[in-house]
Parts: sequence; structure tokens; C-alpha cells
Amino acid sequence: MINKALEVLNKYYGYSSFRKGQEKIIEEILNGRDTVAIMPTGGGKSICYQIPALLLEGVTLVISPLISLMKDQVDSIKELGVEAAYINSSLSSNEIVIILDKLKNGQLKIIYVAPERLESNSFITLMREINISQVAIDEAHCVSQWGHDFRTSYRNIKGFIKSLNKRPIVSAFTATATEEVREDIVTLLNLKNPKVFIQGFDRENLKIDVLKGINKKDFLLNYVRENSELSGIIYTATRNEADKVYEALLSRGYSVGRYHAGLSESERTVNQEAFVYDKVNLMVATNAFGMGIDKPNIRYVIHYNMPKNIESYYQEIGRAGRDGEKSECILLFSPSDVHTQKYIIDVGTNNPERKINEYKKLKQIMDFVHCNSCLREYILTYFGEESPGECNNCSNCNLEGELIDKTIDAQKVLSCVYRMSRPYGVNMIIDVLRGSQNKKLLDLRLNELSTYGIMKSYSKENLKEFINTLTAHSFLESVEGEYPVIKLNQKSIEVLKSKEKVIFKEPKKVERLVVNNDLFENLRALRTQLAAAEGVPPYIIFGDTSLKEMSTRYPITMEQFLDISGVGEVKANKYGEQFIKEIISYTEKNNIEVSWNFKKDIKTPSGSKKNSPYNSEEALVDKVQDNKTEDFNKKTPKLNKEKSFEITINMIKNNKSLGQIAVEREIAVTTVLSHITEFLKEGNSLDFPVDFTGVFDEQVEALVMEAIKEVGASKLKPIKERVPEHITYDQIKGVILKNFSE
Repeated sequence: MINKALEVLNKYYGYSSFRKGQEKIIEEILNGRDTVAIMPTGGGKSICYQIPALLLEGVTLVISPLISLMKDQVDSIKELGVEAAYINSSLSSNEIVIILDKLKNGQLKIIYVAPERLESNSFITLMREINISQVAIDEAHCVSQWGHDFRTSYRNIKGFIKSLNKRPIVSAFTATATEEVREDIVTLLNLKNPKVFIQGFDRENLKIDVLKGINKKDFLLNYVRENSELSGIIYTATRNEADKVYEALLSRGYSVGRYHAGLSESERTVNQEAFVYDKVNLMVATNAFGMGIDKPNIRYVIHYNMPKNIESYYQEIGRAGRDGEKSECILLFSPSDVHTQKYIIDVGTNNPERKINEYKKLKQIMDFVHCNSCLREYILTYFGEESPGECNNCSNCNLEGELIDKTIDAQKVLSCVYRMSRPYGVNMIIDVLRGSQNKKLLDLRLNELSTYGIMKSYSKENLKEFINTLTAHSFLESVEGEYPVIKLNQKSIEVLKSKEKVIFKEPKKVERLVVNNDLFENLRALRTQLAAAEGVPPYIIFGDTSLKEMSTRYPITMEQFLDISGVGEVKANKYGEQFIKEIISYTEKNNIEVSWNFKKDIKTPSGSKKNSPYNSEEALVDKVQDNKTEDFNKKTPKLNKEKSFEITINMIKNNKSLGQIAVEREIAVTTVLSHITEFLKEGNSLDFPVDFTGVFDEQVEALVMEAIKEVGASKLKPIKERVPEHITYDQIKGVILKNFSE
């Protein structure tokens, strides 16, 4: 059976081998045994139940918690040529009737439903008449009240399965489950002697950073500026924080959406689809967003606030890098995050036993934030997995940033807290250290302390950040209550006695995560165009990993195209010609000689193996020396000779703004500006209007022009040094093109 599973994997999914752990899980299900699989996000859980669904007689019923997950999964499956559907509250009664009729008539192989559907007597009655071969339970941790996302509706699954005339194979999947939760999954779903697979929690492609005591807003804006063309999620603890971050990014012209429970359902749906369909690059959201989002090209996840527990944190960062590409996960911590999460627990948790458990989990993630050892090792240990030691891919292992001795400044703060005699809040401590004249301070005669005004050189904001950093590193202790106060601890005394130093590091320098080539951008633009025509997210056409492989290997025949990871027969038949055409155009334009090594056993789109010298060990290389040979012309479509920059110029002449062009062509603003420069280098002039909307506004233009008056427009760096930090090189280039190009 496993050989047939491999054939299905190659034919439908375009892969020649299974990922780690998938084969054994699939084999267990095909042998008719109940299965529990704990697999990291992005590890390919869906393939583990979809391939058995295609090989087993009857229908596979997938129980899934979110509407968005169902839609994405079904869109992906149907794109492979498999009949699938979902039933949830987003459908009308007529649409549900049509789907149920297809189910009765044996026209579906996979059907997704929400756990609440199992409460419907009419649905249960129908399911008794259907040959259900497998019940696959996604996000199975939801069945346990000790899990981080408990849903009472998951408790209905056990009774539903028992009510069926014939018990199907039951498979349960999740990405995050402690030993306690795993035991609940087996017991509460009434699994029969299941094989439990723990494929590991490690996501080696994810870089994990925890940054304490920095200016969150400045860091975030700097980071997004450097990676504005990439997809990312920014998580906040509250709706109010989400709105603030969203407005800050939107006001600076970034492509951003937001998602939280304070928005209407329709607005949340629109915003989520805009992100999934690559219409916006950034999503600012609370933890209400993300479960079931299959978008594979999310390059970073930033937690603007500390989450409530390790499970939530690990599930949320798991939304980055699902395609296996290197991605970054950054947690920005401040002590106020702890107060926020405690408030959320107090207000939102009524069950006393569960509340105690939530506090325990909050303490565990606080320990994670403050730990000095490898962050990845801490997480793996938490989930009961042995760690090989330092990962060299987290902020604790790498210790990025310059180490600075802040002992003297720390002693000033600690001495002030000591001399204030009783605990005060952070703001009062700041006022004393900066020499404030506020009435309350004077009434308390705190201006008479020897530490009064000794840190005037610090701004109020910077001093607050410094005190928060001291607290985050446990050099001070924050005492909870309606009005939190600061007091000394044993570590404070050690610093005051000069027995311990305070060494902090400067914030890490933000760097670009990914640099892609022009062909990759061209293929992304083609993918976006095809996805828009079909009404599906772009990644369903092909993932970024497939496009990157195309952009470096240059497949220019159908046989070569099928050798790309993620390209199966159905997609090759459907899209191959258009992508090959784009690749050939690029290789001709750039005089690229194509060499080709086959990586996998290729089948032609008709399904038969390709009998060619390319599959023999003696001839693994196909060198295309002449793009005009008879064989080449038979296999390839007619080329479009229009240059890339000419397309941009024509769009400008058609009154498209530069921002619109970047979005529609799926290229960076930098590339759009370079196209204008390329146009000018060929001896042309801008004798037509150019709309710079999306690059800069009037305020930015005025600031750049003011700097140009001082240093001229011949070099960018002197201008950059004289304008505010948020103004980018692209904006400077745009202003120069507008005002100094003939």
C-alpha cells in the first residue's frame, strides 16, 4: 500500500518522497489502525490523512475547528483534481443540500465539517448511511481542557463515532500537545489502541529571538521597513494594541490588515482573505487570528506582546516558514505584558481550577522569556522532547548586538528605589531620577533625596525602558496589584554592592531576511495573475519554494518542469506552458545558458514514465546551447519579447500609480523605481506624468528636498543622514526621480 501512496504523492502533490514521519503515519492509517500524530506546524499533517483518503474506499470526514482552514484545504485539494467540499455556517441551506447530495451519490472523497455539525441529528442520520472510511480530527488538542485552546464541541466527537453503524479508522493530529494533553486525546476521543507518533516539535528553519527592554515601536517600524515586501504577522495581546500598531503601519504607507474580535465578522473575513491572497503583506492581529492559516510564505512572526503560554506562542510562531524556508520569530517583551496577561486570565477564566492552570502556564512562558540558555532547548524540553543542546539559531545562542556595561546607571536606579523608603510605581521613580517638579513628588519631599535629578540626561521614555529592562532581567522586582510598584530584591543588593555587573546588549541590527532574483519576482507576478483569475490564494497555484526552485534551475521543457518540487501532473498540465514561457523569456533576455540535472523519477502529464536519456545515470545533464533548435521550438511556446521595465512604463502611461504597479506586478517598489531608471538610461525622458503615490507623500517630499538643498542630489547617503529615520532610500530615490529627471 505504501508504494501506491508514493504514486499518489508524486501524481497529485508533485513530490517524490515523504517528509520525515509521514510515511509511517500513512502506513498505520492504511492498515486500519487508529493513530495520533504530533507533528510540528508545516510538517505536512494534512497529507497524512489526505493520501489515505484517496486510497481507501468511501469518504474521509475531516473535523476542523475553523472556517478559514476548511476553505483553504478544500481549495488546495480541488486544485489537485480531487473532489472535496466543506460544510459550515458560511454556506447557505441550498449549498449544503447540494453538497449532501454529492455525498450521498459518492461524488466526494473528502468532506470537512466543524465539530458543532456533529450535534445535528439530521447530519448524524445521513452519516450512518455513508461509507465513512476515516474520521480525521485536526487540532486534536482542542479536546483537552488542559490544552491552550479547549473547545467543548470537541467532546461530541466520541459520541458521534460511536453512533455510526460501522466504526471508521480514527486519526488525530495536532502540532502542540504536552504529555497530559496527549493522554486526553486518546481517552476523550475513545481511540482504540492507537499508535502515537511524536515527530518532534523542532522547526529548524525558524530563528527564535526574545528581545527585552527595547523600544518596541521603533524596532517594529525599522524591521518592517527593511522587510516590507515580505509576508509577516504581528501579534498583540489586546484589540487596542492591535489597532495602534495597525494605524502606525498604515500611516506610513505599508500594505497591512488587521484582525481581532472587535471587528465585524465580514471585516475579519475580508482582511484575512486579503492576507491569504497576498493582497496585503502584513497582518496585525490578536490570538483570534491564525489557526488553520495554510499560507506557506509567511517569513516572520513578531509578538509585540508576550503571549499567555508556551503552547499559544509555539503555535503562533509555527505560522512562519511553513514552506520550510528560513523565517524569523521575534518576541518583544516588557514587564507590562505580564500585567496584561494576568488581567486577561482574571477576566476571562471563571473555572478556579483552570485559572490556576493558566497562571502556571503564564509563569512558564515568563521563565522562557528570562532564561539565559538556548530558547529552542527550553521549548523542546517543555514538550517532553530531548534537545541536542545549543541550536545557534536563537537570540540566546547568538548573543547578537554589542554588550554594554550599564552597572553604574543601574546602581543609580537601584539606589533611588532604596532611598525612597517604600515601594513606588515606575513613573514616580522616573520623576525623582529626572528631577521633576510635580506637586505630589514635592509634597512627599522626594526632591530632598540624594538621587533626585541624577539621571536628567535620560529622556522619560528611555529611562522607563531602562527600568523595564532592569525588571525584565530581575534586577528589580515588580509587585502586582491594581497599581504595580517596584522594589529591590537580592539581585539588586548584589549590584549595589558591586558584586554583580549589569551587562545589556544594544538592540540587534535589523537586516533583510530574503533577497530574491528578478525571475522569482516575475513568476510571483504570473502566479498572482493566475490566482486572481481562478479566485484562489496564490500559494495554491505554486508555493514560494517551487517558484524559487524554478528561478534558479530554469525548467524550459515540460519534463524539466515536472522535476520541480511541488509540481504534479495536474498542475503541470494546467500551468506549465505559462510558467515555461516566462522562464524562457527571462533566460533569453539575460543570455543564460541552461544546464539541467534531474532530481526525481519523472512522469509525463499523461501519467506514463518518460523514457528518455535524462533518466539514465550516463546522461543527467541537458545543456541548451541553441534556443532555436527544432526540438526546442516544438516544446516551447512563442516568446513575449517585451522587457520588464517597458511593462512598468506602459502601466505608468496608463495612469497607474507606482504603488499600484508594485502590488499588481507583485514586485517591490525598489524594482519599480529601477525600471524607471532603466528607462532613462536608454536615452528616454519622463515627458509624461508619473504618479508617485505609494512611494512618498508631500511631507516626505518636503523633508527630502530640504536635505537636498544642503547636500545636493548626487549621492543618497548624505541625504539619508539628514532626514528622519523613517524615510527610506526608496522614498529618497523617488523624490529625486520626480524632481531631477528630465
